Amino acid sequence: MASPNSLSKLAMDSQTDGFSGCSPRLVALAQELRLYKPPRSIYEIDVEEESIEDSAGKAVSQVGFPESATPMANEPKKFRPKRAAVLICLFEGDDGDLRVILTKRASKLSTHSSEVALPGGKAEEADANDVETATREAREEIGLDPSFVNIVTTLEQFLSLHLIIVIPVIGILSDKKAFKPALNAAEVEAVFHAPLEMFLKDDNRRSKEIQWAGDLWLMHFFDYEMNDKKYVIFGLTAAILIRAASVVFKRSPAFLEQKPKFKPKVLLPCAECLFYDINTFQNIVHRVVEERLSILPF
Repeated sequence: MASPNSLSKLAMDSQTDGFSGCSPRLVALAQELRLYKPPRSIYEIDVEEESIEDSAGKAVSQVGFPESATPMANEPKKFRPKRAAVLICLFEGDDGDLRVILTKRASKLSTHSSEVALPGGKAEEADANDVETATREAREEIGLDPSFVNIVTTLEQFLSLHLIIVIPVIGILSDKKAFKPALNAAEVEAVFHAPLEMFLKDDNRRSKEIQWAGDLWLMHFFDYEMNDKKYVIFGLTAAILIRAASVVFKRSPAFLEQKPKFKPKVLLPCAECLFYDINTFQNIVHRVVEERLSILPF
């Protein structure tokens, strides 16, 4: 963390950097997180430019060539999972602790009803990037104006139960008093906030050991109470928040995460599967559904 003198300078600089009203601590945190580079996820499928040899034997990029002119034109259709983004919106609480905005999903939703989640959802064609997906969904779900949030970084990709790539986007709420939640009742039952650091502590945490894909792993449950209402944060949301807290506070959790180690011999929708043609992949998914999906934690 930055020194007191540098914090003061950062606070002054923030007036012209979109952080007006933020404390020196938040400004310093934002500057640090902007330097964060997420590790490459096993689920990451960024399309890299491939090259072909031109008549002179030189390697040239196939970007800009008609599809019919590239070696990939006649290859089987590749599976590309759907994409989603969630917003990890941080702010300082009244006691100076770093807090994150969470929602409780509506009870009538077809999936993950009444569960705690981060604001976010699936990408739409009009979205320019993951940041736009996360902030658009936050506006639609809880009325959070994107102009109130300073985006500082993204974390590595996660894979959801429904084989959706989920990108966590970290932003800082510059003025918590300006944010007046307006809930979309069809999607959200409640909005609340919790201390981010709780996801590194062993307090109010329990876990359940699960046999998955030939490995044992722990599903973490965090119990939290606010305004006489009790919430349980678990599954993908808990996993993302554990990772976010580890990055923000620069330390590992006080408990064993025990993540599964994916084995090549096990048929899972992981990186290797993404290079199969879509028919082969669908057959693999069917086997995963029949044999494993009922116990997938996310």
